[in-house]
Amino acid sequence: MSVTHSDHRLTALERRASAALAAVFGIRMLGLFLIMPVIAIYGQAYPDYTPLLVGLAIGAYGLTQALLQIPMGMLSDRIGRRPVIIGGLLVFAAGSVVAAYADTLAGVVVGRALQGMGAIAAAILALAADITRDQQRPKVMALIGMCIGLSFALALVLGPLLAGVIGLSGLFLFTAVSSLLGILVFVVAVPKVEARSGKGDVVPLRGEIKSLLGHPQLARLNAGVFVLHCILTAFFVVVPMQLVAGGLVSEHHAWLYLPALLGSFALMVPLLIRAERRQQQPFYFRIAITLLALGIVIISFIPAHWPYLVAAIVLFFAGFNFLEATLPSSLTRFAPAGRKGGASGIYATAQFLGAFVGGVSGGLVQQYFALFGVGIFCLVLLLCWFIISFGMTAPPQWQDLSYRVTLSNDQQARALAQALAAIDGVEEVRVVQSEQTAYLKVHKSHYNEQHIATQLESFQTQA
Repeated sequence: MSVTHSDHRLTALERRASAALAAVFGIRMLGLFLIMPVIAIYGQAYPDYTPLLVGLAIGAYGLTQALLQIPMGMLSDRIGRRPVIIGGLLVFAAGSVVAAYADTLAGVVVGRALQGMGAIAAAILALAADITRDQQRPKVMALIGMCIGLSFALALVLGPLLAGVIGLSGLFLFTAVSSLLGILVFVVAVPKVEARSGKGDVVPLRGEIKSLLGHPQLARLNAGVFVLHCILTAFFVVVPMQLVAGGLVSEHHAWLYLPALLGSFALMVPLLIRAERRQQQPFYFRIAITLLALGIVIISFIPAHWPYLVAAIVLFFAGFNFLEATLPSSLTRFAPAGRKGGASGIYATAQFLGAFVGGVSGGLVQQYFALFGVGIFCLVLLLCWFIISFGMTAPPQWQDLSYRVTLSNDQQARALAQALAAIDGVEEVRVVQSEQTAYLKVHKSHYNEQHIATQLESFQTQA
């Protein structure tokens, strides 16, 4: 009988595959992030330099990612995960080469947009779900999420160091080579599988998007991640130049970012622990938003001196890293049973769209209203987010389970759903006959696993 709690440890195959997929995801995100801390400075060497083009170069990948994220996930359902992932990495490498050999900043923007067209996030997450068992999936998704955060931190440190040695073009060539390395890791380390996980749990379904967009808590999280990444890309249109104005040459920016990031983690971790223990996530969300605002105020309105800039970056990234870690966690708890794929697809689209809008808006505002204007732009967005956060509630302590079942008609599916919904501790049931899967959202501490197993017994094929 297929029960989701039979084994709480990753198998050797799951460990190898999840580590490889996390590495591929991390390598690709590192390539996207590497230019963020340096493009505002090195972009001035191009003949067509404008702050708007710098903003576009930072955020262009976000537009193509936002447009293609869900379609590429659906395509991976049709033709398989591996062709989509390998093809996406090749497209990313091609975009890196275009940007490396561009002799104008507009050409760099084209290359960045092409990089974003290799939108493989949904396909990687779907493949991770194909390879791993349901009960191990949260661990694998957490590992991938950690690699994304690590890639961003590495980019802040490595970007200035590498750019000082190989220049901006060299950075893009580095990302092209790393993308090809990602293909090698993927081909060698990730096993071929023919399985398909339930689509609704990993890849968005067309019919569910409207209802997910209207979910009040998910809508607030989507708005939040849009603002968060909008501010991030707008922030990096101006921050590198402020560091130079504060007396720190671009090659040494890494030595400021590194201790500042460590300081931000020291400030962030206690916030994470308290928010989870006290189940007061909305309150701590507002604290994190306030930290972001304080960092922006220092950067934008106080004369550039490196001690102030260090304090600003510590505050900014303490808030940013807290929100970047807790928003996806809250998303999975609020997402309806069996619809995490749809919720995650919309969330990722909002995230990448925010990166694009922030880059464009930050560059445009910087061009016409200078640093002061960028600061006001970011603070207005944060104020809007702060206000809508008062409609948030603490995420429920639910756990998502899924079971393979054997159903011959809709009547059986309805009967099973009704029986499972009556069990103590079960909050929500979704039985999908076309996928032969039952999705449950249960209370973590007091659902009755034995009663669930009993109800499922007659609907499962013996192994």
